[in-house]
Amino acid sequence: MTIRQAQKEDVISIVAMLADDELGRLREDFRKPLPESYYQAFQTIYEDPHQSLMVMEKEGQVIGTLQLTLIPYLTYQGGIRAQIEAVRIHKDYRGQGIGEQLFRWAIAEAQRKGAHLIQLTTDKKRPDALRFYEKLGFKASHEGMKLHF
Repeated sequence: MTIRQAQKEDVISIVAMLADDELGRLREDFRKPLPESYYQAFQTIYEDPHQSLMVMEKEGQVIGTLQLTLIPYLTYQGGIRAQIEAVRIHKDYRGQGIGEQLFRWAIAEAQRKGAHLIQLTTDKKRPDALRFYEKLGFKASHEGMKLHF
């Protein structure tokens, strides 16, 4: 298995994984061809040096993805905070340690790039994900809030 930067050709596989659960089906528009908005978002992410959209590939098939964002800020004496988003593992490969491998890569990459912490959010409707993150050492230390437009 290989972890590599996502390419434009991977977008359809990534969106398929994002849409392949109860919550994802409500917010994604997975159809062929994909709406152009996905490719525009990919290009923006790809060109941003603070973003890493990664895929895990096995025998030429994309089986996992996550996005790592580095957030420079003044707090922590001009520190860097890393944010993990959009984690998905293909349904046929869940429970095989692939998510843990992706997270180990993200944690190491964030440290390599000078981040002093790594954070994520998870929907409260995903208790399995919460347990997975806790197993990796993440702590529910803050209360997250969102304002949708």
